[in-house]
Amino acid sequence: MDILISFVLAVSLLAISPGPDNVFVLMQSVIYGKKYGLATIIGLMTGCIIHTLLLALGVSTLIKNNTFIFLGIKLFGAVYLLYLAYTVYKSSSVISISTDKIEKKTPFQLFKIGFIMNVLNPKVTLFFLALFPGFLFTETLPLSFQFLILGALFIVVSFVVFSCLALLGGTISEKIKTSKHIGVWLKWIQIFVFIGIAVFILI
Repeated sequence: MDILISFVLAVSLLAISPGPDNVFVLMQSVIYGKKYGLATIIGLMTGCIIHTLLLALGVSTLIKNNTFIFLGIKLFGAVYLLYLAYTVYKSSSVISISTDKIEKKTPFQLFKIGFIMNVLNPKVTLFFLALFPGFLFTETLPLSFQFLILGALFIVVSFVVFSCLALLGGTISEKIKTSKHIGVWLKWIQIFVFIGIAVFILI
């Protein structure tokens, strides 16, 4: 349970941190309404289901009886997360909230965009591969089932956080525009979470 709580906390902090997905959701919600932001979120989370199934079916079979491969995957995960922390460190802390030239689409079109954005993004698979093996939480359940549970938690937590962004879109966008320091805080939260997870995986 402690491991799962740590996983939920880490995913929550990462979901809050600004990225292309949640900024896109925020913009649709601010301009066209909550329904449009929620449609985008559902598409994104549906894509996460595909990545979770691939990981559960593929990686769990690969590492089931091979501790050497499992160790290699965990080391890869830690290095990849440290690399992500470095890329965030090198990036700007300014959160760009621009509502110009955003073409209005139907909720179903936004669902499709969210789904395609996620399912065709290989970085999502890499991120799941880096994150999930470090949070396997029991020796009594099959690895594939544990991956599915972690994937479900990831989807639920991300859906809740992204939905809050969509529902409070106007307020959040105004806070981002008027605050000079929120981007810096969110940037360093993201860096520390990536580094913290990497250390957690290694030890």
